Parts: sequence; C-alpha cells; structure tokens
Amino acid sequence: MRVVSGSAKGRPLKSVPGTGTRPTTDKVKEAVFSMIGPYFDGGTVLDLFAGTGGLGIEALSRGMESAVFVDMEPKSIDTVRANLKTVKLEAQAEVYRNDAGRALSAMEKRGKVFDLVFLDPPYRLKHGADLMQTMLQKGLLSPEALIVLEHESGYAYPEDIPGFRQTKHAVYGETTISIYRVESALPGEEAESGEEDSDERAD
Repeated sequence: MRVVSGSAKGRPLKSVPGTGTRPTTDKVKEAVFSMIGPYFDGGTVLDLFAGTGGLGIEALSRGMESAVFVDMEPKSIDTVRANLKTVKLEAQAEVYRNDAGRALSAMEKRGKVFDLVFLDPPYRLKHGADLMQTMLQKGLLSPEALIVLEHESGYAYPEDIPGFRQTKHAVYGETTISIYRVESALPGEEAESGEEDSDERAD
C-alpha cells in the first residue's frame, strides 16, 4: 500500500499485522478520491474504523487540514501512528483507541465537526446507517459533509437514509462504495420552522 496522490504521494504504508484487518486497496482508494475530490482545500476528516489509517492519510495528503483516527485494535492504532510518522503528517492527526459508539460520544463532548467521514466497519457489522444517523444527531457533521461507506457487495444499504442522500455508488468486486451527503435534519426536526418548510415546497 502507498499514498496515491498529494503531498505524501508514493510514500509506503504499513499493513496491520495478522489477518483481522481488511485494508482498502490502492485501486479502490484511488477510485474513492476521484469520486469525492480528488483534492481538498482544508476541512476535517474522521476515519472511524481506521485499520491502517490509509483513507484518512490519503485525505490529509490531498489537502484536508486535520484528521481523527479511531480503531479498537491496538495493532491498528500502532500501525496508524507508524504510518502517520512515515508520511510526516502526525502533527495534523489525533489517534484514539476506542469503539465507534464511545468515540462518537467523546467527540460530541469536544465539539468536533467533520466535513468527510470514512466508514469501513467489519463486514459482519451492518450498522453503517445507524452510525451515520448517530453522527447527525450528535452534531458531528458539517452541513454538506460527505460519508464514504465501504461495505461488502452482497449487502445493500438503502439509497435514502434519513438526513442523507446517496450521491454515488460503485462496486469493485467484493467491495462496494456508497457515498452519502448530509441533506437535512433528521425526521421531526425540520418541522420546527414552518417558514422554511414552505420555502422548500415552493422550490
């Protein structure tokens, strides 16, 4: 694995030891960034199931200002730290060992807001949509934040997840990438302002 493009282009990245982590291949990574960027002018990224940290590091290399990396596995955390050091981007990153739910609660308390989120949970877990809505409820997403959800091709997430709209969907063998953009408040919240509702209908 390597950094595909940007300031750290070509730098090698370590894999997590063992077989428990499934890193995003360079081919899929390049395809993802061609869909969502390919380059950025600042912003904050969350790599929630970081693994090697390859996706968050790629985002930093391509112009994101800061990143938060979260993973439960000690080997993954060690790998992320080593990879950040290799690409000389550790000053722009925070790395935490925690499960996804606790990490989101901790970031809510700290007032974190993200412009880009990578969600690549273990394929046995099918809770990507729930995590997206949790992030929205906790105010962790900027108004037009992008969510890159990576999942097995045999499982389909809905196109319409409340508060989000799917903008792109691509299949790469056993891996599928579904990209969502924040669209609105969760159901029930948009009714707080009658004027805004009527304006939207008029459009």
